Amino acid sequence: MFAFKSLLDMPRKEALAVVAALIGAMGYTIISLGWLPHMSIIAAITVLILYGLARGLKYNDMQKGMVGAVGQGMGAIYLFFFIGLMVSALMMSGAIPTLMYYGFGLISPTYFYFSAFALCSIIGVSIGSSLTTCATVGVAFMGMAAAFHADLAMTAGAIVSGAFFGDKMSPLSDTTGISASIVGIDLFEHIKNMMYTTIPAWLISAALMLWLLPNVAAHDMNSVESFRSQLEATGLVHGYSLIPFALLVVLALLRVNAVVAMLFTIIAALGVTYFHSTPDLNQLGAWFYGGYKLEGEAFKDIAKLISRGGLESMFFTQTIVILGMSLGGLLFTLGVIPSLLDAIRAFLTTAGRATFSVAATSVGVNFLIGEQYLSILLSGETFKPVYDKLGLHSRNLSRTLEDAGTVINPLVPWSVCGVFISHALGVPVWEYLPYAFFCYLSLILTLLFGWTGLTLSKKETA
Repeated sequence: MFAFKSLLDMPRKEALAVVAALIGAMGYTIISLGWLPHMSIIAAITVLILYGLARGLKYNDMQKGMVGAVGQGMGAIYLFFFIGLMVSALMMSGAIPTLMYYGFGLISPTYFYFSAFALCSIIGVSIGSSLTTCATVGVAFMGMAAAFHADLAMTAGAIVSGAFFGDKMSPLSDTTGISASIVGIDLFEHIKNMMYTTIPAWLISAALMLWLLPNVAAHDMNSVESFRSQLEATGLVHGYSLIPFALLVVLALLRVNAVVAMLFTIIAALGVTYFHSTPDLNQLGAWFYGGYKLEGEAFKDIAKLISRGGLESMFFTQTIVILGMSLGGLLFTLGVIPSLLDAIRAFLTTAGRATFSVAATSVGVNFLIGEQYLSILLSGETFKPVYDKLGLHSRNLSRTLEDAGTVINPLVPWSVCGVFISHALGVPVWEYLPYAFFCYLSLILTLLFGWTGLTLSKKETA
């Protein structure tokens, strides 16, 4: 949790009114008025600063709270830098174009949505990063969706579902590690216990994608062949172009730090690039900053799919992290979050109430601040003593943190994951949200099991 104290002892009703007003205002400005999330969050910060000044606080004290919170999100900011560089490298080396090329040939349109869900699940578990999965395999599937004339929102929902299954269940995932460590249990014990909600959620999601979502019509396979021909004509499609992507998976399995794994992947991709092309340093610098650019009238249909990545493409998301963490720090400094958390703890007398309160807090932090790490950290530290008091094992808490924290973040339009994914896949959050079955099924199942007591384990007594 934040390493600083609240400056105000805010009454609970006042704190609740502040939260309700913020969520309502941000939702209205983003969804109804079409504001970018940045503007909604900066407006919220401005109003809260004025509120703090009216309550007698000094701006410098409030700024310390915001700066302290941003400091805790610097790891994510650095990660996004390397994701941008890596996507450019995987494009110029041909890794993603080659994956798209073979995907067009192997994946049947009839089971397209399920294929996207299943493959993103496998890749997500392998590399432990939902955002990396969306930015690589997810981008490839969006390209295939365009060629197959598939529904882009349904495709994005399948990608998000699979990617966050992987993020949740992978021992390489940072959110999985944080959830286990914040409550003090073994990582693999945490993953094993999550299977009670995660496996049913995955199976139900798979069934919905196979039976509920419409089959993609295969009547226009000429467009698919046109896409494949254009991809092949770029000179980027080679079997060896998949080496950097394979290296990324291997390094992730070896539990190499995510940034280090990306760095080696970028180096490998650079090496592969020079097997089939000879860009000079000026060109490389431009691609790494502004993203790989595929030029030529012959490639007009696929240019927008291949021309991606670069540091510049990450600025949008990085500024959301900075603003979101600033908002969280300010809410904590003003006493809004501590007041609400203290109010919730007073009514926790059963396992069902405890589960519901943890889930509500995790979802609330995701909607209020838009940061999944904070939803895990705040809820975990707040409710661990409650679970101990009720005699419930801490693995029940860590599971709920993931079911209501990790996988809900991509469903919030102004959240870090929501902004990144909608930007990477080109589909607004509210359009893919109905089809991200796995994300809200995880929440529903954890609430159901919490109220019924199914799969909840008691604390072992000596």
